[in-house]
Amino acid sequence: MSRFLGVDLHKNVFTVNFYDKSTETHKTSNYKLKNIESFKHELLKDDVVGVEMTGNTSHFVSKIKDKVKDVKILNPLRLSAISKSVKKTDKNDARTISELLSMGNLSEVVLKDELTAQISSIANTRDKFVHLRTTLKNKIHGLLNAYGIVVKRDSLSSKKSLLAVLKYNIPPIAKTELEVIVHQIESLNESIKKLDKEIEKCGKSLDGIKNITSIKGIGEKSGAILLSVIGDINRFKDAKRLAAYFGIVPIVRQSNEKEWHGHITKHGNKLGRTTLVQCTWVAIKYSKYLRAFYEKLKAKKGSGKAIIATAKKLLGIIYNTLKNKWVFEDFPNYVIKTV
Repeated sequence: MSRFLGVDLHKNVFTVNFYDKSTETHKTSNYKLKNIESFKHELLKDDVVGVEMTGNTSHFVSKIKDKVKDVKILNPLRLSAISKSVKKTDKNDARTISELLSMGNLSEVVLKDELTAQISSIANTRDKFVHLRTTLKNKIHGLLNAYGIVVKRDSLSSKKSLLAVLKYNIPPIAKTELEVIVHQIESLNESIKKLDKEIEKCGKSLDGIKNITSIKGIGEKSGAILLSVIGDINRFKDAKRLAAYFGIVPIVRQSNEKEWHGHITKHGNKLGRTTLVQCTWVAIKYSKYLRAFYEKLKAKKGSGKAIIATAKKLLGIIYNTLKNKWVFEDFPNYVIKTV
């Protein structure tokens, strides 16, 4: 009979609850991550281990996966919702995981392979840099506006325009602040360009990159980011599951015989959702089908809801493209390349 091991993993330590279902007995032990070898000696080949998805889960799993029957990576959001009624301690968390694991009652997360994980990491770093750059541009706009100088935020995109703002006649202290901000933006621009090149370079090795980039509107960088978010397409039963993973399905509330559809859940990957919407804006310029769908909804519900619905439609196309290994010869007319 398998034992079920619930692991509450932290940065330097972890707590394990050993649950033997045949005897209904529990044993809890604490370990330091640097001494994981002592934990491995206690493992049996028939053990099933459950651990939450955290920053160092991949490292933990790589150390023990060959010693046990199975390691299940658990969704921390679902687990948190389940264990809210229990007193929050490492011991209780580990016990909750082991018991739910024995009942097969936990939502699993699939670990990404090393290349996909690296692209995902670098793409998220790039996204943070882009947001920081936007914040600094807004700061320049506000700083100049305080001295009666009005510039458009869009005009701060090029190196020439950034240097031009330094020529304005403003007090010395404000000038120093402006110079520092401009220098930081220039540095961010260079960093973002470097990350873009690396994402595109690494993305060429991803399964499905030729398929997804044959869709007009999805370039090499955005294709690599989307694939890093999706991972193995076969883990999604259908396009609806993929849409839920991206967080672009509406919240549904039901009472008696009435049903309301609200805003999208936004529970999925934010970077994936943002990238998908950006690709959708480009795709509707080329695809008559997507453009007609967008325009029809825009007339009824406005551009905001229309573009999200169209993004969901494009995600359905992405799903089928990856699932069936399609490569489009002519995406606007949905002509698939014949081999």
